[in-house]
Amino acid sequence: MKEDVILIKLTVSYKEDITPDELYEVTSVSWKIGEDRLKEGFKYYCAVYKNEIKEVYKFLSYEKDPHPEKAGRFILKGRPADEEIRSKLIGMDVSKIHKGSGNPIKYTTLEKLLIEEKLIDNSSDLKILHHIHNYILSKGYHYTLEQITNFYLSLKTKPFVILSGISGTGKTKIVQLFSESLGATADNGQFSLIPVRPDWSDGSDLIGYRDIKGEFRAGPFTKVLMEANKPENRDKPYFVLLDEMNLARVEYYFSDLLSVMESRDNKDGELVSDPVVEETEVGRLLMRDNLFIIGTVNMDETTHPFSPKVLDRANTIEYNEVVLDHFGFLSKESDAEPLSVSNKQVAGRFLNIKDAFFDHEDLVRKVTGLLVEVNTILEPIKAHFGYRVRDEVCFYMIYNNEGQLMKFDDAFDYQLAQKVLPRLTGNDQKTEVALKKLFLFCTSHEWDEMNATSIVKEARFSKSAEKLSNMIPKIIKDGFASFWGS
Repeated sequence: MKEDVILIKLTVSYKEDITPDELYEVTSVSWKIGEDRLKEGFKYYCAVYKNEIKEVYKFLSYEKDPHPEKAGRFILKGRPADEEIRSKLIGMDVSKIHKGSGNPIKYTTLEKLLIEEKLIDNSSDLKILHHIHNYILSKGYHYTLEQITNFYLSLKTKPFVILSGISGTGKTKIVQLFSESLGATADNGQFSLIPVRPDWSDGSDLIGYRDIKGEFRAGPFTKVLMEANKPENRDKPYFVLLDEMNLARVEYYFSDLLSVMESRDNKDGELVSDPVVEETEVGRLLMRDNLFIIGTVNMDETTHPFSPKVLDRANTIEYNEVVLDHFGFLSKESDAEPLSVSNKQVAGRFLNIKDAFFDHEDLVRKVTGLLVEVNTILEPIKAHFGYRVRDEVCFYMIYNNEGQLMKFDDAFDYQLAQKVLPRLTGNDQKTEVALKKLFLFCTSHEWDEMNATSIVKEARFSKSAEKLSNMIPKIIKDGFASFWGS
């Protein structure tokens, strides 16, 4: 990750009664910093005295020191940072980061400051997410912290997530590295990649079957369940990746598992399902709360579409952006090691809205009010959704709020794009009207193709608005629109 904070250690130039203006002057003036680094841009620079951050400045620009005897030195230009950042950093002990008494300049990242100084608790969602994000970046793949947060919240909401997008965007890799960052690898059996075959027609390909001798032959999914169900493993997360999930019809080979997933109940503080398998050879195997299923999909002429039954039960996350020139791993410190966590850190707690309502009533009512507006728009085209979608959107928003991970509108935007929009497809006037009304809901602007780009940028729910801005021209010009083809 690119370093975005400069720590500047002050000595005799600092005094306890220094004024804000004086502190700015002694922090900003004449430091020997490589100009190439300054050109890359920093977000902040900090005044440090006796290993404690005294002030934080927003980095705006720099200029060369005009004095001939100070060639190679630069004057920093800035202003006091926003209060949110200042309140987190001022008073922080940075002795672990700014070691030694030599060079007064130290480069670091805002994320590392927050994590290493334990402003983020070791067991918090934020600490885990920063770790996962840094781990994935260090391996040469570029995903934003917000994207990782969304994936994490989606798994927490329901242990079944679908990753879609064009081929080659790293959908399989993000699952592998996400799991690996939490200590779940193929070597220890906590990560399993199961390639889906086009000829799969029922659950036996995943779960298993009885051979001609009458013996039960466990399928790849059952083999994972056998490990995840062992008493000594129930506190470990297990990740199953169904690669190219829609090469076969998901409703054919996955329907039994979808049904069992919905049978989950809270038993002794653990969310467990009815038996997936109950055979003498393997025992009675359940889907416990330490099992997470992720499917990757490509939507082209070789694959099959999803039914509402599948989409209702998953968050569908699109990954179409690539950052080919991300080489941060080449300069990253070599301390990105897996962090073993309990599955309780990733697992959700809620199954029904009544589990969450009384502790989060205001949030549930706020979210539900927005969903009612959306459902009113979708009802004329029979694309409205039921209680399951409402409950799971509320769970996602509650987990996000508990961890203070994203702003409310950003989190709801993800849910709208992942739980509602994938259901939309049509070729008639009613569908066009519904899409335009959804665009109005997301942006507070009527559909205007000429100004759609600028409207989307300012939208309350910009991700959903952008998707709709791709779908609406297609139904106008081609007479047909689908989430999957836009």
